[in-house]
Amino acid sequence: MITKSEINKQLQAVGRYMMDNELAWGNAGNISARTATDSFLITASGTYLGELTTEDLVECTLGQTLDDQTKKPSKEVPMHLAIYQERPEIQAVLHASPFYSTLAACANIDIPSDWFVESMYYLERVERIGYQHPGSELLGEAVREKAKQANILLLENHGVLVYDTSIKEARMALQTLEFTCRMMITARGASVDLRSIPQPVVDDFLQHSGYKPKRKWGE
Repeated sequence: MITKSEINKQLQAVGRYMMDNELAWGNAGNISARTATDSFLITASGTYLGELTTEDLVECTLGQTLDDQTKKPSKEVPMHLAIYQERPEIQAVLHASPFYSTLAACANIDIPSDWFVESMYYLERVERIGYQHPGSELLGEAVREKAKQANILLLENHGVLVYDTSIKEARMALQTLEFTCRMMITARGASVDLRSIPQPVVDDFLQHSGYKPKRKWGE
């Protein structure tokens, strides 16, 4: 069983990774990981993901900060809480505004999932959420409505929300999303027509390739 201390270290590491790989910028974004069935660590309000310390991660239970902590959790707790409540298998949630993924979230662009192996798996289901103010209960409820339909949510005019069964898997999904969006936008600008993999082949890959276990969707 992974300890709370190790989860804290993993979150610090993924925060640095996101900054180093242009998956986050400034003090935009917040990340979290489940520590128990009813609790999770989340970055404190106003923290810089590239320089997180142990004290920058606040434990919450059912959306409330535990009393023995001085820092306030990110105002985006409602989004993270909705994911953990609706998807008990989810262990990590990453919210950020990577350039190309956010560009897609701000435009009427569908994200392709049929270009290469990682896109077929990680981008199998991507959903959109209309703009709601960051940190609002309305945004949290909008996320709750879509939580079981995808593991990647495009938050229109805001950023992206990625969640998965481990911090590592969530990180991979976020990087796959950004890489795919970069390919898509670059290809459009260069008038390059990228070829898709036929849908029957995609379905066969997801069912039988052995790359990773087929996702079990909860709806």
